[in-house]
Amino acid sequence: MSRKSRQYGFSLTETLMAVGTLAIGLTFIAGTFLTGIYFSTFSTERSIAAVAAEEAFAKMQIFSRDPDGADIEADEHIDYNDIAKLAAREWRYPSVAGDIGKQYSWAAICRRIVPDSNLVQSTVFVSREAGGKLSYWKRDGNAADAPLEVSDRPRPVRIQVDRDSSADENEIRIQDDASSANVDERTFVSEGSILVDDATGDLYRVLERVADRPGAVKLDRDWEGGDLTDGSGGRVWVVPPAASGGRNPGVAVYQKVLTFPGR
Repeated sequence: MSRKSRQYGFSLTETLMAVGTLAIGLTFIAGTFLTGIYFSTFSTERSIAAVAAEEAFAKMQIFSRDPDGADIEADEHIDYNDIAKLAAREWRYPSVAGDIGKQYSWAAICRRIVPDSNLVQSTVFVSREAGGKLSYWKRDGNAADAPLEVSDRPRPVRIQVDRDSSADENEIRIQDDASSANVDERTFVSEGSILVDDATGDLYRVLERVADRPGAVKLDRDWEGGDLTDGSGGRVWVVPPAASGGRNPGVAVYQKVLTFPGR
């Protein structure tokens, strides 16, 4: 008496469920890889920025300040470019012969710790260039209403801010200076931007832009500078995007107290 053999296998439903589960798993794995690539790039840039900043501080000590350059005050910052005239290659990183691989650059602002002191609070901005022959915004001179001009590298720009008295303590409002008719300075600040208070040197990171209030941004902590609600407002420094737009070129901001020669 013969016994019929039974066929064992997977049904179409079981196969589809297995394939779907595998697809979902691979999607999560791909997302993990993308996140890992992002954090790896972020970590690499921060490592490069730290080295570039140390090189910048060393150059500031070496070149110090030009006797014929602008003076350094205690109640406001001045662009280091107006204090010491460095060769163009000195602002790039790495500062070696040739122009290959110089995607990063630095800029700095300075203020005296107290009047007539040789101790200078120095803030270095390390930025990446977006590539190509893009131009970036700058202001020559220390006048608050100096017109915007173009630069071949990212530079910190001083802009006006104020605050609504009814707003949260960590919310300020970016103002568009009427003298810069060709660009809206409120576009200079985006999520992740680092702001430096012109009067104190305090650092603030922008967490988000407030959608229903033009120019309003949320900071990572309460504003600790001067009163921004008294009508006079205040000023902050920030590295804006390229003149033609694009992502935030700023990588990191570092501060150190340096000793400069006398006035």
